[in-house]
Amino acid sequence: MVRRTVAWGVTVVLLVEALGIGALNWFLGMVVERQKMSMAGLDPHLMSMSSKIGGVVFGLYFALCALVALLVAVRDRAPAGFGRVVLISAAVVHGLLGAFAWGLVGPTAFAAMVVVLALLVLLLVSYDRDGGPAEAAPGGSGGTGGDPKGADEPVDASAAPAGEPAAGRPAEPQDGDDEPQDAVPERLIRPVPTAP
Repeated sequence: MVRRTVAWGVTVVLLVEALGIGALNWFLGMVVERQKMSMAGLDPHLMSMSSKIGGVVFGLYFALCALVALLVAVRDRAPAGFGRVVLISAAVVHGLLGAFAWGLVGPTAFAAMVVVLALLVLLLVSYDRDGGPAEAAPGGSGGTGGDPKGADEPVDASAAPAGEPAAGRPAEPQDGDDEPQDAVPERLIRPVPTAP
C-alpha cells in the first residue's frame, strides 16, 4: 500500500513539475520576445524560440516520467527496462537541479528538489525485483530426486526399451558401455626438487 502511495505521489509531483517547467519557459520566452532582450548579440526571436522549445521538451520529458510512475502505481509492479531507465534519469536530473538550485535560487528550491529526488529513489527501491514466489526448477525441487527431464516435456512413446536400439537406427553406445573419458587430458606433474 505504501509503495502505491509513493508511486501516485511521484506521478502527481512529476505532472505538476512538467506543467510548471513548460509554462515557466514559455513565459520567459514571451518576456524575452516582447522586451527585445538580447544576450551577447543573439537574436531575441532566436532566444525566445529556444526557451519555448526547451520548455516543451522538458515538459514532455517530465510528463513521460509521470506516465511511467502512473503505470507503476496502476500495475503495482516494479518498473522494468525503459521505464526504469527513465525514472533513474529523472532522479539524476533532480539531483543536478537541486545542486544548481542551491547556488542560484536558495535552500528552499534545493529542499524541493531533494524531496522529489527522495520520492523517485524510494519508488525505485521499494519494489523488489523478483515479483513473486520463485519458480520451481523443471527437474523437481532440491533434494527430492526429481526426474532430470522437465515435467512439461513430452514422453516419446515409440522409444525402444532399454538395451534395444530403436527401429531403423544403428546401435549407439549406451550409458555404461564405454569407459569414462575425461574432458581434459591427464597431465603429468613432476615433483619440484627442493634445495638440500
